[in-house]
Amino acid sequence: MQIYSLQSSEHGRPTIIPNLQRTLKPHSTPVVTAAVDSTGTLLGTGSADGVIKVWDIRGGFITHTFRGHNGVISALHFFEATEVESEKVKLLGQKEKKKGRKTTNGEDDTMEGVELTENPATRFRLASGSEDGKIRIWHLSKRKAIATLDSHVSVIRGLDFSKHFNALVSGSRDKTIIIWDAQTWKSNRIIPILERVEAVGFLEPSSHVYTGGESGKLRIWSPQTGRQLTGEQPAGREGNEITRVVYSPGLDFVLSIHADQSLVLHSICALPLVSNTVDTIEPLPIIRRISGTHDEIIDLAYVTPERSLLALATNSEDIRLVSLATEKPNASSGEGGSYFGADVALLQGHDDIIICVDVDWSGCWLATGAKDNTARLWRIEHARKSYEHYATYTGHAESLGALALPQQPLGTTPSSSSPLDYPPPFLLTGSQDKTIKRWEIVKSSGNAKPSSAKNGGHPSSRALYTRKAHDKDINAISINHNNTLFASASQDRTVKIWSVQEGEVQGILRGHRRGVWSVRFTPKDTPPISGDSSTGPASSRHGLVLTGSGDKTVKIWSLSDYSCLRTLEGHTNSVLKVLWMPLPSPSEQSNKRSVQIASSGGDGLVKIWDASTGEPACTLDNHTDRIWALTVDPTTNTLVSGGGDSVVTFWKDTTTHTMAAKAAASTARVEQEQQLTNHTHAGNYREAIILALTLNHPGRLLALFQSVVDRSPPEEGTLSGLRAVDEVLMNLSDEQLLELLRRVRDWNTNARTAVVAQRILNVMVRSYPAARLVGLRGRGWKEVVDGLRA
Repeated sequence: MQIYSLQSSEHGRPTIIPNLQRTLKPHSTPVVTAAVDSTGTLLGTGSADGVIKVWDIRGGFITHTFRGHNGVISALHFFEATEVESEKVKLLGQKEKKKGRKTTNGEDDTMEGVELTENPATRFRLASGSEDGKIRIWHLSKRKAIATLDSHVSVIRGLDFSKHFNALVSGSRDKTIIIWDAQTWKSNRIIPILERVEAVGFLEPSSHVYTGGESGKLRIWSPQTGRQLTGEQPAGREGNEITRVVYSPGLDFVLSIHADQSLVLHSICALPLVSNTVDTIEPLPIIRRISGTHDEIIDLAYVTPERSLLALATNSEDIRLVSLATEKPNASSGEGGSYFGADVALLQGHDDIIICVDVDWSGCWLATGAKDNTARLWRIEHARKSYEHYATYTGHAESLGALALPQQPLGTTPSSSSPLDYPPPFLLTGSQDKTIKRWEIVKSSGNAKPSSAKNGGHPSSRALYTRKAHDKDINAISINHNNTLFASASQDRTVKIWSVQEGEVQGILRGHRRGVWSVRFTPKDTPPISGDSSTGPASSRHGLVLTGSGDKTVKIWSLSDYSCLRTLEGHTNSVLKVLWMPLPSPSEQSNKRSVQIASSGGDGLVKIWDASTGEPACTLDNHTDRIWALTVDPTTNTLVSGGGDSVVTFWKDTTTHTMAAKAAASTARVEQEQQLTNHTHAGNYREAIILALTLNHPGRLLALFQSVVDRSPPEEGTLSGLRAVDEVLMNLSDEQLLELLRRVRDWNTNARTAVVAQRILNVMVRSYPAARLVGLRGRGWKEVVDGLRA
């Protein structure tokens, strides 16, 4: 057990800095549950051996140890008794034993004249629940159990106390909750929940009861009538079970923690206005979601016209929309704003894991394909916080592995100016059933919002054609820039080029030795790229195709004759995703920036390639597992990768800055070399020697020293032959001194330059004390000394 102190960060940033205070070993067996009292000074821990310990948090020592449960401690809750009935009962018993008399009317008068007062410190209690279904109430000042509640038949998972009702509520996996009277410790009401309860508690000041469990839904109950106030809610998916609910009086939201490591904030602002006599209320509105961690990233895509959201397929049935805004979170608000990484929405509808996603040219329409054999189209209007399911496309016999939406508007049409009102004209899907379908996307009457006429309130779907495309699974589909051709990549090691309108094969790309995982058409106006052979440049009119395969290679193909122009090798595992980087701007083209390609693989690496030379420009390494997903922002060139390690990485394109820095460095070096020449001819030995050392020009430095050594006659009283050179050599920094010693070591190995080396070494030895030379530390110092000794 570790105890931390929490401090707010400096500069007003809404972050908390934890500082470890002490580390303790609370139990000899694993700690299963813990609870903190309302004052924040006591901590209760329950272990697997049935022992409960109460700790002083600041002091770090044990104040109480309770034993009595026969199994794992599964729930703990501190509370403060609001009455003194327990003390009164004890006093009554003591008086009856001493006097044992009654009044004439049969009433007990043993308490007559007795004034009952209770020290606040003696009112604290601890309720504990165990896997044996029993609840014990512990009196902290008396250090013993004052009640045992035995009505549940399964593990106790939740406990809470209400001062308003002076009652304790308990929830169990026996699918019931029980409300206990804190005066008599008898059950007032047993409420069947009909699901395994994992969390239960009172909401103040409305005094309603909440429950959470295996359905993944937060439900509200009336403690007086035992009736559920929230309407029926469909059960959540597997992995969405509620494991805990956190509520603090005074806040207007409840936090539910789910098995998929996500947090959901539910608004309770309207609950105080709800009467126990109303029939039902709407489920608590969700004001915010927080993903504790993402599962394996299968695919991702930028959405919205501004590319301000990221759609993530996280090995689940839902799509997570994540904000890419740069504003900071608001710590005082439950909604928290749309800061970078905040969960914006959850697109639910598929019945199985989502495999592929794609977004149209506008960023307003998102298509998803899943293992439930269906594709779905979503309308994204982020400005109005509207994320709607538009249509479902059903017809494939097996899981969908690829889909594509048009990447350019069809000329100057109303859809190009108002994409939200006009869905894309068609959708292409590929499946494990080895077929490709083209779906007509029907526009609803009036606007693009789903109609309520038929097909469950969504436009009907119709396949314009179905083609038996490949002999194995289809992994990827791509549409060219003018929506006339599309390409399909398959595990049968081929890529086929099709006409969009007729669905007929136009050509087949053969050459990969393993299945092809990814395919992309070149963007519009891509300059020609020369091939490996003498076939000449690729035709810009027909375009190019980029593919990535399980044979660890990336290939560039010409659509003029369907031949392979270039093969890029460098990955050590399957290439899972490829894409063209946005074309360089005219200014970047003037700086000779070439067309670039990005690829990701099973080796956990992202590689950027120069398409003209086929050489890797750089390798990006931040993943520990295979990278399934790769996309790029067309305006900022920001590259986003996601993989099996559940990590999403954003890569900033620094090509332009790097090229500018290299050009500036090259210009500066040329100027320095010219300065070196000028200083040498002018006899400015100090500047010339320093520049020669800086520019790493040992030949010019040797020529400079050679001219000094050969000077005849040498200046009187000098060591090197020239007083100016002696002054320079006597005032070198440690780095310059070490670098010059390396050069002297090298010159000393050659008989023709040994004289110069010995003369310069003599100057250095006589000019610097031995402690200065011995104290030199740097890379290669030992080799320098050994070389000079030899």
